[in-house]
Amino acid sequence: MSSTAQTSEKAGPRTRRRSTPTSRAPWLLLAPFLVVFLLTFILPILAAVGSSFVQVTRKGLFGEAGVSQEFAWFHNYALALQNSSFISSIGRMFLFGIVQVPIMIALATVLAFLLESASAKWPGAFRAAYFLPYGVPGVIATILWTFLYVPGLSPVIDVAKWMGIDVDFLGAGTVLWSIANIVTWSYTGYNMLIIIAQLKSIPGELYEAAHIDGASPWRVARSIQVPLIAPALMLTTVFSIIGTLQLFAEPQVLMSVSPAIDSQYTPNLSAYTTAFAYNDYNVAAAQAVLIALVAFVLSFAFLRLTNRKS
Repeated sequence: MSSTAQTSEKAGPRTRRRSTPTSRAPWLLLAPFLVVFLLTFILPILAAVGSSFVQVTRKGLFGEAGVSQEFAWFHNYALALQNSSFISSIGRMFLFGIVQVPIMIALATVLAFLLESASAKWPGAFRAAYFLPYGVPGVIATILWTFLYVPGLSPVIDVAKWMGIDVDFLGAGTVLWSIANIVTWSYTGYNMLIIIAQLKSIPGELYEAAHIDGASPWRVARSIQVPLIAPALMLTTVFSIIGTLQLFAEPQVLMSVSPAIDSQYTPNLSAYTTAFAYNDYNVAAAQAVLIALVAFVLSFAFLRLTNRKS
């Protein structure tokens, strides 16, 4: 027993791992990214969550008598949920996502299938053309489309009037879908490239076997391509759901030409107005946290639903 214990004691120090330059190299290479990630992503989230539980009281007309802070629990969240305009904006974006996201993903899928078909000519040129709108900033894209929406400037409205059709792209019942048109124009090409990348990963042997079996192009798309690009479809849909709740630039630009858009038309616009127009940063932080929670719940529900079906 004693010899065994002495042997284990002697072997113990030898089995300890010593820090070597090779083991530290990955952490040294990751350190710049981790620092930037911590400062630009983690800390702002923690600051926003912490600010949402704080209530600031200013004494005096401009706070000249002092400013005090106290822990307010869920008081800011209650104020955010009592804002009917904020709740309406979430419902409006929910309707927007139900209609716009499926249309955009379906259009991106169809374009990807057409460009990856054997009979497609100049697929590279068409891929670049469809992707080009994504490179246009949202503000610039909205300004460009505004010239097609504003009466007196839009040739589309002039042609519609000549045909006896009354068109109002900026009315209360149509401006939401005018925004949806801009978003679809901007992001369809981006989603298309993600789907094309997934299509290119499908083994060619599957197409050869389907061709030998006499499968039609429709059967190949339905039985081979669609099931195998399901991960790309799920990814683009989740990104689109999150992007729907982050809608900001398009309604803010159209606000100047459409009286139907107010300062709290979308959730992000509502939080921005609460912070910088009403100077209530704590309630705005609570709104931002609620927007993130809604995006998480919708994305999680979609993933659970699709995984259950699969």
